Amino acid sequence: MGHQVRRRTFLSVLAGVPLAASATPKPDAGQANHLPPGTQRLKSSLNAYSFNKPLMDGTMTIDDLLDFCATTGFDAVDITGYYFKGYPQVPADDYLFHVKRKAFSVGMEISGTGVRNDFTIADKDKRQQEVALVKKWVVAAAKLGAPVLRIFAGTQKNENYSKAQVTEWMLKDIETCVAFAREHGVIIGLQNHNDFIQTADEVNKIIESINSAWFGLILDTGSYRVHDPYDEIGKSVKHAVNWQIKEKIFVKGAEVETDIPRVMAIIKASAYNGYLPIETLGEGDPKVKVAALLGKLKRAMRE
Repeated sequence: MGHQVRRRTFLSVLAGVPLAASATPKPDAGQANHLPPGTQRLKSSLNAYSFNKPLMDGTMTIDDLLDFCATTGFDAVDITGYYFKGYPQVPADDYLFHVKRKAFSVGMEISGTGVRNDFTIADKDKRQQEVALVKKWVVAAAKLGAPVLRIFAGTQKNENYSKAQVTEWMLKDIETCVAFAREHGVIIGLQNHNDFIQTADEVNKIIESINSAWFGLILDTGSYRVHDPYDEIGKSVKHAVNWQIKEKIFVKGAEVETDIPRVMAIIKASAYNGYLPIETLGEGDPKVKVAALLGKLKRAMRE
């Protein structure tokens, strides 16, 4: 889809015109998840941010994380890029391949990785640096064997620009990254992160405007805070390519425990197949908290 067509598509969607009336699907558009609801192949995973403090201060290594995940009963792990020393630079191949071999040796899969990027920056040259960062980590993800690279929309306020203007340049940058990622067999996953993107409608408009099987949603259950989060999850699950299932969720502005069986019911009623990374935050021993949340997830997966 050309830039001008994409622009007209997005602006028409903002105006309430159905996407199907304004866009022609690409040959590879849409999820490739076609198993009947309730028969999906679902796997547990851990988002490494659950161990952010020990990973950042060096008291836990990526090898330690892989050992923990294996002994605790996870199928996979999502290792965000900034837990590799030297980030935002990509580690040498020797270390990437060490991590890949280590994961294999303990029976773990790598469900994804991610970067900190911001495509809402008004300065075009600075945004190009963000695009370059994503591209570098696309290559790293391919070498790790991670099927999905997680990105963000951004956090800039941009008071001199409308949301539609910011979205227009953001779409162009994302499309550039998706085209590059496709060449390397990596899916770009945009996380709803309660910043520039806050609602399921916004998620759906952006993903459907890009319109590629190599682009989807990292569905962050804890970051839908404007409307009912379970309704929002249900509205956007069709675009999920990976998850962050968090122990807490926001209902009417209050942080409460996530109803894991309710989230799982939404997943099982969808066409989603693949990994279900969990993430714990806040105070407490992360090993204890992670094991407890994994237990809830596995019970819900069995039911």
